[in-house]
Amino acid sequence: MKIIKRDGREVPFDLQKIKTAIDAANAEMADVDRLSDEEAGFIVQRINERCIELGRSVSVEEIQDMVIDELDQSDHDRLARHYSNYRLRHALLRKQNSTDAKILSILRHDNELAKQENANKDPVINSTMRDYLASEVSEDICRRYIFPEDVIRAHDEGMIHIHDMGYVSGTITNCELVNLEDMLQNGTVITDTLIEKPHSFSTACNIATQIIAQVASNTYGGQTISLAHLAPFVDVSRQKYITEIRDEFTAVGKDCSTEEIERIAEMRVRREVERGIQTIQYQIQTLLTTNGQTPFVSVFMYLGEVKPGRVRDDLALIIEETLKQRIQGIKNEVGVWVSPAFPKLIYVLDEDNIAEDAPYRYLTELAAKCSAKRMVPDYISAKVMKQLKNGDVYTCMGCRAFLTPDTVGLSPDGSHKYYGRFNQGAVTINLVDAACSADGNEDRFWKIMEERTELCHKALRIRHETLLGTPSDVAPILWQHGAMARLPKGAVIDPFLYDNYSTISLGYAGLCECVYRMKGVSHTDPAGHDFGIAVMEFLNEKCRAWREAENISYSLYGTPMESTTYKFARCLQRRFGKIPHVTEKNYITNSYHVHVTEPIDAFSKLAFEAEFQALSPGGAISYVEIPNMQNNLPAVLAIMKFIYDNIMYAELNTKSDYCQVCGYDGEIRIVEEDGKLLWECPNCGNRDENRMNVCRRVCGYLGTNFFNQGRTAEIADRVLHVD
Repeated sequence: MKIIKRDGREVPFDLQKIKTAIDAANAEMADVDRLSDEEAGFIVQRINERCIELGRSVSVEEIQDMVIDELDQSDHDRLARHYSNYRLRHALLRKQNSTDAKILSILRHDNELAKQENANKDPVINSTMRDYLASEVSEDICRRYIFPEDVIRAHDEGMIHIHDMGYVSGTITNCELVNLEDMLQNGTVITDTLIEKPHSFSTACNIATQIIAQVASNTYGGQTISLAHLAPFVDVSRQKYITEIRDEFTAVGKDCSTEEIERIAEMRVRREVERGIQTIQYQIQTLLTTNGQTPFVSVFMYLGEVKPGRVRDDLALIIEETLKQRIQGIKNEVGVWVSPAFPKLIYVLDEDNIAEDAPYRYLTELAAKCSAKRMVPDYISAKVMKQLKNGDVYTCMGCRAFLTPDTVGLSPDGSHKYYGRFNQGAVTINLVDAACSADGNEDRFWKIMEERTELCHKALRIRHETLLGTPSDVAPILWQHGAMARLPKGAVIDPFLYDNYSTISLGYAGLCECVYRMKGVSHTDPAGHDFGIAVMEFLNEKCRAWREAENISYSLYGTPMESTTYKFARCLQRRFGKIPHVTEKNYITNSYHVHVTEPIDAFSKLAFEAEFQALSPGGAISYVEIPNMQNNLPAVLAIMKFIYDNIMYAELNTKSDYCQVCGYDGEIRIVEEDGKLLWECPNCGNRDENRMNVCRRVCGYLGTNFFNQGRTAEIADRVLHVD
């Protein structure tokens, strides 16, 4: 068994240290209040048993809570109070210099929490380590000077979670829809270098990757670009090839018909599209942003973004090539084709590609093949989205955050605007904690929800206010050169923080466990369903009231928890113990999702979750867990058709692994040893994470750098939704 120290290091569990701490406190007590050696030994043994029951690494704080609890139960309340005061004094001393120990553990590469913080960051490399070091200092500033004590206390206790706190003290925004069209058509500037409108498709792709890298280094969330913005440059290359080929034939004195010239030009265009998409895929995979991460970028594929005719056919050609290259994958360090995490692909299901006789049905069939092998693309239903988003179809920012529909015409010409808009940040409420704190009493629950949402509101206001007054100079690629806007130097971004231009997100997590604690059943049960809907409506009403009062676009957001799911679970177990179906796992359920262990078929799950997804306008995504279906594409297409008819945004999860030791390419399994979950090749027993490739969807995006213990437990518990 392991213990996680305050600085994040994971070390072997040592009962003797607990005994020593109890003995030290005991020695300071009067004889009448002291424990006997037998009583002290019994308490230490009880703590050992409780740690084993948790089935995971425990933190120092959890053990100290157990000590106080056991002392209370042994009727040594004076000793318990003394131990608690002793603990508080030392906590205050540590607070005077709270960042040093964490920073040192990051520098030594032995901070277990940092290692598991993000499944797409390698904490060992210098750029990631530098980002973590800066984040620790920034978070310390936020704790001591920016957020009030009640908000920090709620964050630390796992009642709420301030996402990316290390970035809150700066003038950095979260995620965005990059206005690639403006930047390519009207030119841009990258690190003081003028980039003019490209004269070929391949050049446009090169510029796009440079824009992606620059944007990623100036924000901390995900970004999305649209392939539709690249489509016009296919014909630019086509016309250039037609001219070149005609000139070449003229130079050698050979006659050639227009049809022949165009046929040869089309062959060259296809090769250029192949090279251009390869450039995007490989550059994104090989780029590292300033925070040590591959750019978290999504690529939107929607035929309806361009007019019918040649440009739409050219967009279809780009989409086709993108899917083909993703099916192939990328080569890992030993030369084997594996699944990359990025770019994330988002494909729109619409009338022109969903029916068997639709003109672009071949793209949907290719997408099904890609999903079965590589877990992408994700699917947006144009049919359902138009119903929910005032007739518009647009993409999410990153993995699931959606902008509020543009109903007022934010573009200068009055048309609806989405590209160039962004999210200011997110704070999540732990619904499970609210239910446990209420002890199942509904009146108490709604009172606690009022209190907790107001804490979230406080934190979100601070996030918003730190962005006020931000000059465009802090990120020229965003604010001066077209990714978000084209402001002059020195201008502030304040107008973009109001009037529905950018969103700010009230996240929520654990609806499933919340309902179970309050009603004794899952929210899939009719007896729990209405209460779950009531919770969602309560949260939406809060966002509506704040938005109306402040002209800030608050929106309800189904949080994609990664490290937070483990943090929330540990906090719940520390405060409330292990409650069956509620706090017994080392994770809590993302957003409104059906619990990963609950048996339910794919169609029932998607149909059920569609109602809750509609109540999460700030973003959410549903998924179904499928086995290897590469040889059963009709079943994949059936699920995709169901998505089109029933739910706005969904994805299919499968497995995509490879063992570098023995070449096994089946599912790498999860095993438990000494209270810790490990990845193991079932063929050769390899457990070296540096010598295997594991790809899983963790929270809307794919993770390839392994996962924290809570998320690993959740992955291990997932049941299939397709037999």
